[in-house]
Formats: sequence, C-alpha cells, structure tokens
Amino acid sequence: MDKPLILVTNDDGITAPGLRSLVRFMAEIGDVVVVAPDSPQSGMGHAITLDSTLYSSKIEIDSNDGVIAEYSCSGTPADCVKLGLQELLDRKPDICISGINHGSNSSINVIYSGTMSAAIEAGIEGVPAIGFSLCDYSWNADFEATGEAVKSIVLEALKNGMPKGVVLNVNIPKLPKEELKGIKICRQARANWKEKFDKRKNPMGKDYYWLTGEFELLDKGEDTDEWALANGYVSVVPTQFDLTAHHAIQHINNWNLNEY
Repeated sequence: MDKPLILVTNDDGITAPGLRSLVRFMAEIGDVVVVAPDSPQSGMGHAITLDSTLYSSKIEIDSNDGVIAEYSCSGTPADCVKLGLQELLDRKPDICISGINHGSNSSINVIYSGTMSAAIEAGIEGVPAIGFSLCDYSWNADFEATGEAVKSIVLEALKNGMPKGVVLNVNIPKLPKEELKGIKICRQARANWKEKFDKRKNPMGKDYYWLTGEFELLDKGEDTDEWALANGYVSVVPTQFDLTAHHAIQHINNWNLNEY
C-alpha cells in the first residue's frame, strides 16, 4: 500500500525542537510535507494574513527519509495550512498533524492556541487533523518521551478515520515515558485565566504592559483533560469547530424578537 501523505505544521516555528521531533515520528509512518511558520506564532489562535503578503521558502533542515519537502511560511499557523493545501502540496494529505507544542493546550487554552487552530483549519478543509502538545514550555523539553503516544494515536486515526467536523486535541504530561499511565479520551475542563497586566514605563516615560495571570481550574470532574494530565495520562479531547450552542437555541427562541 502507498504510504499516507502527512502534512506537518506547528506554531512554535519550523526550527522548534517539538516540530523536529514530530517530523521524525511522522516519517516513520508516511510521506511528510512540512509547512510551518518561519518564526514563533504562539497564541495567534486562528488569525490569518489579510493585509500583507505571504512568503514561502523551500528549505531543508534535517535529511530524514520520508520527508518529501519542507517549507517555511511568513504567516500564521492557519496560513501555513491554507497555503499548504492550496499551493504547496500536489494532492490532499491523508492527515494533518500540528505540534508538538512547547506547553499545554488543555482546557481553555485551546481557544488561543495556534497549534490547535492549524489543526482546525485542516479539519475545516476536510482533512483529518490532530494537534499535539507537551506540558513543558522548555525549548529543551524531552519530546522523545512523547513518540510512542503520538505515533499510536496517529496510526489509529489513519486506520479508523475521524468523525466529520472533529479534530483531536492531544496533551501529554511532562513525565518520562515509563511513567505515562496511558491515554484517556476526555472532555475539555472548565477553566479560565485570571489575567493581570504588569504596567511599566519605558526610558522615555511611556506606559507599556506585560500580560500576566494565573490559571484557574473550575472543574473537579475526573473525566477532564486537566484531571488526566494531573494523574499521568495523555488526554485526547475530540474538538469541534461548529461553535453553535445547540442547547441554547430553544431558550433564545422563547425571546420576543418578532417585533424587531
């Protein structure tokens, strides 16, 4: 059988160790094309480039068997997927894998994540997609410890297919491989950030701000991604990009809107 064609992307940039590890893992499974930002794009969410030009360059970083081509892109993670699907790949990929992110994208973080937005963009285009994140923000994190879990999830997705309109948000705890307890299918935990701005002055006396904050977990359930990660499990959250709150439609239908 022909090898699957795998589009690999991320939000930390094409040279990020997490992406370089992911490329090696995916090259063991199929033929890989990389389209990733030329610089870090963390926290970009689903931003796309509308008011400036996009540039892409074919490059070679690691010579891995199975890597067909690598492209750096001046845009956002979502831009990378759009450009890859529309211009750079010669056929539709069998799956898009985004990551491995340096840091967690569990619970509410999925909203801000460029890693997950790249996966969601692929999903919107009808390509099965998974975003992977390691709960370690260090540039020198041990991504090799994630390899077995990453490859097993991708292989199962290729074998069984993905539900329509769904992408997977996978987070891996910061643990040695031998201490990972397994993989759990979870729901997204209810949580938010209690944010503050650290106000400072530059040498010219002008105010500037640094965003800071504390993560606040509001969910005590044992079926959530946060519980799984805290207890040594890889969390897998099926994530949909239809944002309709279906449960709220009937309530709002009871509003008296006919007079407007």
